[in-house]
Amino acid sequence: MIKYGIDKVTVRWVHNWLSDRTQRVVINGCTSNWKKVSSGVPQGSVLGPVMFNIFINDLDEGVEGKLIKFADDTKLGGVANTREERERIQKDLEKLEQWAATNRMVFNKEKCKVLHLGKKNEKNTYRMGGIRLSSSTCEKDLGVLVDHRLNMSQQCEAAAKKANTILGCIKRSIESRSREVIIPLYSALVRPHLEYCVQFWAPQFKKDTDKLEQVQRRATKMVNGLQTMSYEERLKELGMFSLQKRRLKGDMIAVYKYLKGCHSAEGSDLFSLAQGRTRSNGMKLQGKRFRLDVRKKFMTARTISQWNRLPQEVVSSPLMEVFKRRLDGHLSGMV
Repeated sequence: MIKYGIDKVTVRWVHNWLSDRTQRVVINGCTSNWKKVSSGVPQGSVLGPVMFNIFINDLDEGVEGKLIKFADDTKLGGVANTREERERIQKDLEKLEQWAATNRMVFNKEKCKVLHLGKKNEKNTYRMGGIRLSSSTCEKDLGVLVDHRLNMSQQCEAAAKKANTILGCIKRSIESRSREVIIPLYSALVRPHLEYCVQFWAPQFKKDTDKLEQVQRRATKMVNGLQTMSYEERLKELGMFSLQKRRLKGDMIAVYKYLKGCHSAEGSDLFSLAQGRTRSNGMKLQGKRFRLDVRKKFMTARTISQWNRLPQEVVSSPLMEVFKRRLDGHLSGMV
């Protein structure tokens, strides 16, 4: 903490907070003896995550690859087209293992997996601490399933399955079928599973889009008096948007944040404005050409054409609240 410029008074306060602590374990009513705690921070405390982030802040020193840290999850990535690049990744793994040994920590090798991307990937074998890391075809990253093909079909399947399960519980346990009951329950308990981080894993195929939309179709059909209406009519009656439209709205809000909002610093690396004369909104983005279809589905690519179609009144909004209101007005004609 002193190394990162935190004043000595605060360091002394934290030191006193962590010192002379004891703990015990209780299992089925049986209690262990008290034992002194010589390291770590109290679990569930407000300062716990901050202290841990300070502790692992230098984890990426000397690492040449892309290292991503989220609490106690660490991900190392890099291009592995040549032998030199693969050796560089192996050296980075050795540096991480050396850091862990120096700081008296241990990487759980059983949970460390290698996800090979690309059709021509040679699937090189990597080791950590002398132990060979097993490969995987799909990994969960902060609740999102990412497979080696990057088509997100497994994530769509998992999200739809979980949402349908919760919707089934609502149908069996709630007797009322009024819109005042069903729609709030669906919005609070079901739809979040269909939209969690959806800007990252947006469905790429029609079968996946239909699979997600079917959950909302089922939910709106539960409302009394709407069973005989079409899906589009039910949405209009309830004042709701289709999931596809909600994803489009979320994409546009994300682009606005990267261009003019709180993430504008990162946005300069993700998007570039079209040079020269531009018609329509005057803030058109420059698209790129990609050989693979899967790359065209990434948010930074799929949103460009939609953003360029927005009217100038929308993209020139000075505040996020104004942008959302004008965007809703522009999209109101879509279901």
